[in-house]
Amino acid sequence: MDELKAPGKPFVIAKRAVWEAYEKVKANKGAPGVNAVSLAEFEKDLKNNLYKIWNRMSSGTYFPPPVRAVQIPKTGGGVRTLGVPTVGDRIAQTVAARVLEGQVEKIFHPDSYGYRPGRSAIDAVAVCRTRCWKHDWVIDLDIQKFFDTVPWDLMVKAVAAHTDQPWVLLYVNRWLAAPLQQPDETLTQRDRGTAQGSAISPVMANLFLHYAFDTWMARTFASVPFERYVDDVVVHCVSYRQARYVLAEITKRMNQVGLALHPEKTRIVYCQDDNRRDSYEHTEFDFLGYGFRRRSAENKNGQMFCSFLPAISKPALKRISAQVRSWRLHHRTSLTETDLADWINPIVRGWMNYYGAFYRSALHPLLERINAYLLRWVRRKYRRLRGKKRSRTAWNNAVKKRPRAFAHWAWTSYAPTVW
Repeated sequence: MDELKAPGKPFVIAKRAVWEAYEKVKANKGAPGVNAVSLAEFEKDLKNNLYKIWNRMSSGTYFPPPVRAVQIPKTGGGVRTLGVPTVGDRIAQTVAARVLEGQVEKIFHPDSYGYRPGRSAIDAVAVCRTRCWKHDWVIDLDIQKFFDTVPWDLMVKAVAAHTDQPWVLLYVNRWLAAPLQQPDETLTQRDRGTAQGSAISPVMANLFLHYAFDTWMARTFASVPFERYVDDVVVHCVSYRQARYVLAEITKRMNQVGLALHPEKTRIVYCQDDNRRDSYEHTEFDFLGYGFRRRSAENKNGQMFCSFLPAISKPALKRISAQVRSWRLHHRTSLTETDLADWINPIVRGWMNYYGAFYRSALHPLLERINAYLLRWVRRKYRRLRGKKRSRTAWNNAVKKRPRAFAHWAWTSYAPTVW
């Protein structure tokens, strides 16, 4: 897998690059595309399938298949259309994405956090929290249907400026033009946008917004800080007057690059707390699953005060609460305690790690609800424990003997008071 180029091939693409792309796709898992071939099925003839990808990409004859359209409900209402490429196409895209990332990562703005090595959404939330303490006003930007409307010509121009590999540009154009296959198997042709969910979309989106927003902000409003996670952006201002002016200029800039701000979701927010008590229409906003607003806090002397802080947002809490209800844990009496733990622990631990990074007490009602379902499971599964007193005693004994059996017991191990 280590040859760089076969005789007669116009493009230099290492077989090792295809193999490493496959390993990354395998680690990310993912659903089948339009050909319904899963990763496991692809691996049944792995060597031959990877050779085909390398051979066609090296010769310039690789043409991506349609992208399967999947509609995902948004937490705030409506749906988001994701594009699911085939396993083979995800590998091909990853080959190109890794080459492009190596060229553009070094030029990206320090306040760009999305899909970048060594950076995370939690990093962006942490910086946003600190800046909200220092700046009274926030512009909560919502770029309307960014992935559906981003213009191809400017995106291709940005890619062309950062690669000397003609095959990268060739396939970027082909991936952009790949049609969407709808659930009824009809094909939708596109003339703009990039499939959200594809392997190469994040780096292309970051590159586009690097020029459309990041460098423009650094050039036009050098003293105005911001955090951007792909198309999710928060801008900090020192006054309402400045916020209005900056927002008006950003609106013009988005129009210049073929985008638009959502007229209802984009808004100016006042960071209200004990030291900032003026009134304003909007005093809270959501960013990356966290809701920023005035919240109670305790200082180092144990005194309570109100600060502007992030905690799990209402839409995120509503979404994962619905997921917990859908598990119907109290009806899973055919499962053992170990079975339940193996099933829910990875999911719950992920929620705790992400949404518990700030103001984790906001997660406690959800974790207590999981405990309530588990206690109902105990009473249904074991006839002798159907009484409240006996089931509570059994619960306390289980927690004492196996305090780490369930991930959330590290925070709320006690039996629920309402069940």
